[in-house]
Amino acid sequence: MANLKSIHRDPTVQNTSTLTSSAGVCMMNSKWRDEQHPSFINFISSFLAANSFRLNFVPISPDCIFNCGGLSVAFIFVTNWDCDNIMPIFSRVQKLKGQFANFYVVVSLSTKEQNDSFVRSYFKYGMELGKPTFVPVQDREMGFEKIVKIALSRGACKRQDVTSKLKAERKQAMHGMDNFRVITSIPGIDNHDANSLNQAIGSIEAIAKASKEHILENTDLSADKADIITRFFRDPKFYLSPKIN
Repeated sequence: MANLKSIHRDPTVQNTSTLTSSAGVCMMNSKWRDEQHPSFINFISSFLAANSFRLNFVPISPDCIFNCGGLSVAFIFVTNWDCDNIMPIFSRVQKLKGQFANFYVVVSLSTKEQNDSFVRSYFKYGMELGKPTFVPVQDREMGFEKIVKIALSRGACKRQDVTSKLKAERKQAMHGMDNFRVITSIPGIDNHDANSLNQAIGSIEAIAKASKEHILENTDLSADKADIITRFFRDPKFYLSPKIN
């Protein structure tokens, strides 16, 4: 724990194993800012700048909203757990959890009394595990470091999801090109015919199984060309013929 504190106490030190240089925006509640000690706000500003985040102060409902990798992540950040005034915290949580798809509650609990109070209150106010996720921390600096890490990790997941979709689209496009090459290798079938078959029917497997009538109903191919397509995939004498390029 001492090692971790030595890292997050210095806002200019980055944990390269978990933080990246990805740019993002942190929108902070102006009222929440005014309730914090100026030295902590200075820490936050320096820490965000060191990790390529812009900081804006705006009148928002959560304490912080991070936009990272095209994804918005909202946070309630309780820096001072008051054991005698708990209900307003859970009231805010109940109100905001239905407004944000990505929502976390970070709570600084520096004493055993605060920790015990938090555990009792969590169940007293009927919180459901993971809805939202609560993140207890030992102090506020550690809490803000956790917030940035969560925002960055969610942003990274979002980017990976986008990358996966792009890869899938590229694979589909390449598959379409393979379809195109096979279809245009059939004698009498030109580029327009191949495009029509690919768009209307789909994969090589689907085209191979399509009947002559199905091809005629769904494409602008002539009856002769539809007959050639069905014969090519079903008549060995035809597709083993030296006429194939």
